[in-house]
Amino acid sequence: MAATTTAGTAVADRRVGRARLSDRARGEQRLGWMLVAPAVAVMLLVTAYPLGRAVWLSLYSYRLTDPEGREFVGLRNYGVVLTDGLWWQTVFTTVVITVVTVAIELVIGFAFAMVMHRIVVGRGLVRTSILIPYGIITVVAAYAWQYAFALDSGFVNEWFGLDRSWFAGRWSALFVIIMAEVWKTTPFISLLLLAGLAQVPEDLQEAAKVDGATNWQRFTRVTVPNMKAAIMVALLFRTLDAYRIFDTIFIMTGGAEKTESVSFLTYRQTITRTALGLGSALSVLLFLSVVLIAFIYLKGFRTDLSRVRGE
Repeated sequence: MAATTTAGTAVADRRVGRARLSDRARGEQRLGWMLVAPAVAVMLLVTAYPLGRAVWLSLYSYRLTDPEGREFVGLRNYGVVLTDGLWWQTVFTTVVITVVTVAIELVIGFAFAMVMHRIVVGRGLVRTSILIPYGIITVVAAYAWQYAFALDSGFVNEWFGLDRSWFAGRWSALFVIIMAEVWKTTPFISLLLLAGLAQVPEDLQEAAKVDGATNWQRFTRVTVPNMKAAIMVALLFRTLDAYRIFDTIFIMTGGAEKTESVSFLTYRQTITRTALGLGSALSVLLFLSVVLIAFIYLKGFRTDLSRVRGE
C-alpha cells in the first residue's frame, strides 16, 4: 500500500514538474515575442513593399527596355523557371556549396571555439586573429583567392608544382569558391559556438570527468546537448547566408562553368537581361526557398531543444 502511495506521489510530482516547465516555456515564449516585436515591425515596414512589388512583377511579362510591352501572364513565369533545366542546375550548385561549406565550417568552427574557450594565455590575441578573415570585405577576399589560384600569377600552382587552370572546370572552380567561403565565414560560426560553450555548466563537465568519461564522451554527451540552441542559431544563420551566395561567384567565375547560384541567376535575369518579370519570379522562389530552409531547421531542432529544457 505504501509503495503504491509512493509511486502515485512520484507520478503526481512529475506531472506538477511538467506543468511548471510548460508555464515557464509559455512565459519565455511571451517574453520572446515581446522582445522581437519591435524588430519584426521594422522589418515588415522595410521589406513588405519590395516583397509585394516582386510578387506583383512576377505575374507580368515585363522587360525594362520595353515598358510599354508589359503583359499580365499570371503564373507563367514560375512555370518557365520550374520547367527549365538551368533553374534546377543552379539549385543543385547552390545546395552543394551550402551543404559542403556549412559542414566544414561547423567542424572547424567547433575546434576554434574550443580553443578560444579553453586558452588562458593570449586569449585576446587568439580570438582577434581567428576573427580577422570575417572582418575582410567579401569582394576583397574573393579577389585574393582568385589571385591565389590564378593559372599564371597564382602561388598555389607554384607551391605545389601544378599547371592547373582552377577556374576552367566546374568542380575545381566550385572547390575554390567553397574554400574561400570556409576561410571567410568560419569565424562567424566559431563566434556563435563560443557563446554557446560559455553556457555549458562546468559542474557537469567536472561530474562527467569524475565518473570516468573520456574527452569525446564529455563532448558528445555533455557539451553538445547543452549547446543545441547555439548550434541551431549558427547553422540557421550560416545556411541562409550560404544559400544566398553571390559575391564570391560574381568575382571568381562570373557564373561560368556551371557555377551559377540561385542569387546569381536572379541577378543575371533581372539586371543583365532586364527581364523584370522573370527575375522577380526567381527572387520570389529564392525567398520561398530561404523560408523553407528556416522552417526545416526550426522544426527539426524544436523537439531537441524541448528535451534539453526538460519539457
